[in-house]
Amino acid sequence: MAYKTLKEVLKEAEELDFTVGAFNAHNLEMVPTMIEAAHDEGAPIIIQTSVSTANTEGMRNFVAVCKSMAEHEAVDVVLHLDHARELNDIEAAIEAGYSSVMFDGSLLPFKENIEKTMRVVEYAHKRGVSVEGEIGTIGGTEEGFTVKEGSYTRPEDAVAFLRECDVDALAVGVGTHHGQFQSKTELNFALIEELNQKLNKPMVIHGGTGVKEEDYHRLTVNGIRKFNVGTELLVAWTEEAKEMFGKTEVNSSLRNNIIPCNDQVHKIIKHKLALFMNK
Repeated sequence: MAYKTLKEVLKEAEELDFTVGAFNAHNLEMVPTMIEAAHDEGAPIIIQTSVSTANTEGMRNFVAVCKSMAEHEAVDVVLHLDHARELNDIEAAIEAGYSSVMFDGSLLPFKENIEKTMRVVEYAHKRGVSVEGEIGTIGGTEEGFTVKEGSYTRPEDAVAFLRECDVDALAVGVGTHHGQFQSKTELNFALIEELNQKLNKPMVIHGGTGVKEEDYHRLTVNGIRKFNVGTELLVAWTEEAKEMFGKTEVNSSLRNNIIPCNDQVHKIIKHKLALFMNK
């Protein structure tokens, strides 16, 4: 297997009719466990980092781990920069070796979103890197960035956007919210079905933690090929960390506290991937 681009794994997902799980790494320690879960499930995986996490832990460090594990284990791995809004951050990720980037221009005026996304696509594709764009907005908070009210993707806007921007995947606003984990979302399936009929690109669900698992299959058959999960991993890791660090001696090896946290991540990802793969 190999270190791959988003375009490559989504092409396979289209051909075999499944959804690829995209999981946010909140620290570098999570990454090997995340990839091991995909290996155990026999599924490709997209490792995502926010700009803040990438800069804190080091972009090249994420690249090194993902490339090494992809090349030496039977698993396809994509490393994706999530919700980047500045071109400098996208350029830095591509230079470091990320295989996929997302330019989030969803809060910009429509024409400016198109213009900047086109610039990112041209830059990234010349360097063999995939691009995800966004039309419509996802409500909620992620990495300290808050959108009070999300907005549904208008099909006519999405069609016009894709006419100009050759992105490899399109994030759509269909009712999900970043950071939602205490309740579940009622998705706008009428809109999802209309988008699937009118668009010719793989679609992406953001804010996936709040989506009911019984809705996964219906999303897959309606063109959702990338499904993001971040908050669920963060909550599980942190809850386990609070318990472990609260009861261990201060001179106990850190691995005794971190391994159980990563085990929670492994369990969630393996479970999600089985559902995404339509097993």
